[in-house]
Amino acid sequence: MQPQHTQQPPHTLNIGILAHVDAGKTSLTERLLYDTGAIGRLGSVDAGDTQTDTGLIERQRGITVRSAVASFTAGATQVNLIDTPGHTDFVAEVERVLGVLDGAVLVLSAVEGVQAHTRVLMRTLRAMGLPVLLFANKIDRPGARRDELLADIRRRLAPRLVPMTAVQALGAPSARSEGESLDGDPEFRARVAETLADSDDALLARVVDGPAPSAGELRTALAEQTRAGLVHPVYFGSARTGQGIAPLVEGITTLLRPAPDARTGPDPADPRGTVFAVEHTPAGKRTALVRLFSGTLTPRQRVTLHRNGPDGAPLALTGRITSLQVVGRAEQGPGRLAAGEIGRLGGLAEVRVGDRLTGPGGRDGGPRAAHFPPPAFRTLVRPREAAPGAPARLYAALRRLSEQDPLLHAAPGPDGATSVLLHGEIQKEIIAATLAHDFGIDAVFEPSSTVCLERPAGVGEASEEIGRQAVGPGGFWATVGLRVEPAPRNSGVLFRYETELGALPRAFHAAIEETVHAALRTGPHGWAVTDCAVTLIRSGFASPVSTAGDFRGLTRAVLDRALARAGTEVYEPCHAFDVEIPADALPAVTACLAGLAAEIRETAGGLTSWQVRGVIPASRVRAAEQRLPGLTRGEALWWSRPDGDRPVSGAAAAAGRR
Repeated sequence: MQPQHTQQPPHTLNIGILAHVDAGKTSLTERLLYDTGAIGRLGSVDAGDTQTDTGLIERQRGITVRSAVASFTAGATQVNLIDTPGHTDFVAEVERVLGVLDGAVLVLSAVEGVQAHTRVLMRTLRAMGLPVLLFANKIDRPGARRDELLADIRRRLAPRLVPMTAVQALGAPSARSEGESLDGDPEFRARVAETLADSDDALLARVVDGPAPSAGELRTALAEQTRAGLVHPVYFGSARTGQGIAPLVEGITTLLRPAPDARTGPDPADPRGTVFAVEHTPAGKRTALVRLFSGTLTPRQRVTLHRNGPDGAPLALTGRITSLQVVGRAEQGPGRLAAGEIGRLGGLAEVRVGDRLTGPGGRDGGPRAAHFPPPAFRTLVRPREAAPGAPARLYAALRRLSEQDPLLHAAPGPDGATSVLLHGEIQKEIIAATLAHDFGIDAVFEPSSTVCLERPAGVGEASEEIGRQAVGPGGFWATVGLRVEPAPRNSGVLFRYETELGALPRAFHAAIEETVHAALRTGPHGWAVTDCAVTLIRSGFASPVSTAGDFRGLTRAVLDRALARAGTEVYEPCHAFDVEIPADALPAVTACLAGLAAEIRETAGGLTSWQVRGVIPASRVRAAEQRLPGLTRGEALWWSRPDGDRPVSGAAAAAGRR
């Protein structure tokens, strides 16, 4: 076991550990920390004493719910390991974390092989442009495979692989895994050269015509193609016994490199980072886990947090860092966070997961910022016991949970209930258990409903002027004219001016803009209106009698008329799906999917199996998952993920009013 270094290494790597549920990613994290000397005792998922699954719910269920970070040092490299959720209901949490990584280790089971969510994760990793190492876990379990698994990976995950380890006694408790050597094994060197030559014409010429590339040249080419996502090294091992861990550590430190800090903007001195997790102390204070991409941060420094509000409007909040600890540093006391590192920041009372951090007054535009699909379902939560103050305590608790997952979006509901947004039903169980354990609240959940949204269908204008309307009681001392029109997808609500900015006092301008954003949270069909541009085209006031209240009241009335003239269309959330089925089940499966309002976009296959891809309403995903096993003798392999929305009509369009 290597002793842990106390001095800061020359560079830091931030690596994600991802996998399908139960493939062993948390166990692998624990083994990496133990074998590199970062911890003195090996924890166990079954025993519930691992370093990263610290929550009671995580330990009881054996699944990762929230991201956690731990670090180890190998040679001259500090590696921050970020253990990410594996369940599909927490895919938004996974995607937030991916934006702060330099690379990833995707864990598969050598027994179960490529599973449904493994494919989802691999597609997401490739879309993010992250280099990926593959670790085939559980080689010591009966049924473990090597050659068959590699063929399965090539067919379903990535076509170009470089197996980096040789396995002996596969499937037995005594299974061993040893790293292959480019220096001492000509056959291994030839196999690697042949694989790498597929993407390198110069290397291909050397392989065909000679002279053969040297071991050093192949190491360089392997690292370059791995970082470019052209090839994927594969390591076989066992997180339980420690086999294959040493070659994996070597692969992490030699094949992956920190992403260049310059990717975040022209000014490398400007601090820019992303908040990917929020922890709470027993006293309730928040600590933000931040990956810094450029610049430096120190205690007592003022920073600005950028985020989008519920209606898509940009928000900026300023705070001061009161404490700072660099993850992986042995020294205590005030620290200095440099680009590429992860730190725990205290003192930012308003911080939330997903915030983009800059210096005071810095421009937003965090690295690899992504648009996360909003949750597709809403439910109402109530305290089981109708005790005095119970609804308020429940709302406060859910608001605190929303800090860890902003997409939860807790909001007051009818009759003392709290409305929360969800990606899936498993979140209800996790939230209920967390409320009971952390807050002592026994909560009940109503059945979930689908969350739709509205977009303007055209352009509409309306205006009211002083003198043409009643003033005084029942009227407004104000002039307001608004134009409503469609805006680009995922832009939220945009507010613009065609009037001169100084034509109204600032308080009146603020009253108009705030009212527009508030009013669009409920459109003509009862759903929130998004991807909408609202322009102030007329304004006026009568001094000294006009008030901000006049502009709030009139703005809502004028906006309602403009929106009615523009018209809105209701959209329902959808999932992209990919299902692999036996060939003889194709007619039954396509008929089933058509009956669930799925749009089939592609079918491909042969004599033994078919792959069907398309889009299905989010509200029908659970039904598809329940029906497919019976139509395919249990052989269907289904995955889906949020993927935009599509127009809906009829009763569903007006459901928002209920």
